[in-house]
Amino acid sequence: MRIFRHSWILALAGALLSIAATGVRAQSADTAAKPRTPDVIFVPTPEPVVDAMLQVAKVGPNDVLYDLGSGDGRIPITAAKRFGTRGVGVDIDPVRIQEARANAKKEGVVDKVQFVQGDLFQQDLSQATVISLYLLPSLNLKLRPTLLKLKPGTRIVSHAFDMGDWTPDQTLNVDGRMVYFWTVPGH
Repeated sequence: MRIFRHSWILALAGALLSIAATGVRAQSADTAAKPRTPDVIFVPTPEPVVDAMLQVAKVGPNDVLYDLGSGDGRIPITAAKRFGTRGVGVDIDPVRIQEARANAKKEGVVDKVQFVQGDLFQQDLSQATVISLYLLPSLNLKLRPTLLKLKPGTRIVSHAFDMGDWTPDQTLNVDGRMVYFWTVPGH
């Protein structure tokens, strides 16, 4: 009788552990399947600020501009339309990516710009000659080591937020909004 009771308890314990492990695996799979949420909410950069950002960065037809956190795509689209710049917009939000692609089509620059849904911290930026940002200060600081490893001479322009103790080459005040500009130094 005692052997039967112990066997029954062991079987019950094994079944409960198996159920618990299945739940943990399912929870882990759910967590892994969920896409990362945006670090910032989308706030569009006003057109006068976009213009100033592109002018201070001196974008041109030989540039490849990466807009990190591109939202509706207005910065790479404007650069392509006005200066012939090729652009890549990166945003984690699939709704914003679709909006940006529709805007590029509407503006006739789909041959010049592409929009990538992804985590800006995981992007290969090695082809960039210009980087544009409108992120939070903490995100700029997190991104700074990556930016400093880019090719010397790569231009970086940020709307509203600086890079901590990395002194900008130039700052602009556009209708009460700050624009910061840096050039990646030699290594």
